[in-house]
Amino acid sequence: MPLTLKMSRKLTDRYALIVLSGLLPIVLGIFILYWQANRSLESVATRTAEEAVRQFDLMLNNAVLSADIVLPMAGQDCHQVELALRDQVTRRPFVRSVNLVWDNQIYCTSLFGEFKEAVNPKNYTNGTLWLMEGNTVTPDEPLLVYRKQKGKSSVLVSLYGFHLVNVLGLINQKTRLLIQVGDAWVDRYGKVQNVPLPHYPVGQSSVASPQFPYRVVAGFGKDEVWRSIWFEYPGLLGLLVFLGLMSATTVHWLKKRSSSPTHELQRGLDAGEFIPYFQPVVLSETKQWAGAEVLMRWQHPKEGLVRPDLFIPFAEHSGLIVPMTRSLMAQTALLLAPHANSMEPGFHMAFNITARHCQSLELVEDCRDFLQAFPPGHIRLVLELTERELIVPSAATHALFAALHGLGVMIAIDDFGTGHSSLSYLREFNVDYLKIDKSFVAMIGVDALSRHILDSIIELSAKLDLGIVAEGVETEEQSRYLTLQGVKFLQGYLFARPLTATDFITSLQARPATADHL
Repeated sequence: MPLTLKMSRKLTDRYALIVLSGLLPIVLGIFILYWQANRSLESVATRTAEEAVRQFDLMLNNAVLSADIVLPMAGQDCHQVELALRDQVTRRPFVRSVNLVWDNQIYCTSLFGEFKEAVNPKNYTNGTLWLMEGNTVTPDEPLLVYRKQKGKSSVLVSLYGFHLVNVLGLINQKTRLLIQVGDAWVDRYGKVQNVPLPHYPVGQSSVASPQFPYRVVAGFGKDEVWRSIWFEYPGLLGLLVFLGLMSATTVHWLKKRSSSPTHELQRGLDAGEFIPYFQPVVLSETKQWAGAEVLMRWQHPKEGLVRPDLFIPFAEHSGLIVPMTRSLMAQTALLLAPHANSMEPGFHMAFNITARHCQSLELVEDCRDFLQAFPPGHIRLVLELTERELIVPSAATHALFAALHGLGVMIAIDDFGTGHSSLSYLREFNVDYLKIDKSFVAMIGVDALSRHILDSIIELSAKLDLGIVAEGVETEEQSRYLTLQGVKFLQGYLFARPLTATDFITSLQARPATADHL
């Protein structure tokens, strides 16, 4: 009997130790993750608000330029100046209308010519800005009106609310954003409100414009922290549960194995197991091949063909992504250079690069070696910037991109519209192309909001004189829509899945490849 009691007590102690050792890392880990996710969301909200302010200031600067030109015309006969007003609407991006005012009375507009309507300066915050619910032309669309006055003369320049709503919705879709002018505010849904501002429970940040009397408020809903933890840290959550089920000896064993992915990647790199696959890019009008994106695959001796999402993050974290990309470029040149005659001049080859590639000028030499393997001017090399890690603008990165452009290398932003830094990249780097993320393409004919976002990206590329490539095209409907919208290059399963080098070369030789200059 005593023996039985002693054994029960030891069994109880053993299970109690397992439960305690399991709960401790789970509870402590979730607490740390919650704190980290909250801080990360606060940082994202602030950066997003700052980016929105920069975009709105850019719009308003166009309004200021129009007002400065038109203000001296106030008081002149409307028939003499209405063409000049319309010229400003045509020339200035984002400007909806220009109106001349004399003694607080609108008498001439770019929309109607002669027009009579009283102006109340009190409607304008600091006498400068007014966020309107709409006007007689667009009653359901918000307008941001800039006012400039000199004596009895004044000018009203309105900015179309569609552009405001686009900025609020495009910069970061997960962040709730609004712009406030005086007591009025509007968010991505486009309805001007005059009620107190909503409170964002997580990461609320307010950034005021240094030039104009408005501010942008950003934040997240109350469930965003848990959503962020669930979607941003799934591996860590799984690790916490795993650690909670293991004893101290097993935890110690896992700790020793934490570096094994890096070792396995290095082994695979030394063994030449990372190989190129090629997904063609076609001209939207003719569906002829204009180039291809080179994708990395891992031909593992035991696991077979490994998906990139299972090893690329480890490669980026460890820094091995740089020599792996170098190997991929060298293999591609070796495989395709003998078949250069099957590709017309201008045929482009695209490779993905990350922040790791931008830390030195070695990438320039890699690109030079790749281009020298082909006849001069025969291949157009494109580097696609990914956003898994942020590329920080610096003197070194600017020197790198300048050297790349000097070689004739073109820069594209991959998955444009899904990352918080896409617009920042447009501002900081000399970008040549945008690649529309497949999530927007998939919503063609399904989701009206996503289609509007897609159209806005296409319009943005046209205004910035950038090329545009749509990826993830899987249906004829998507192909037709994108072609009608002026998207010149398409990529997706509708045309071809990623091909092995052998299949790609065979297909390339079997069909004429008409490459347009990118």
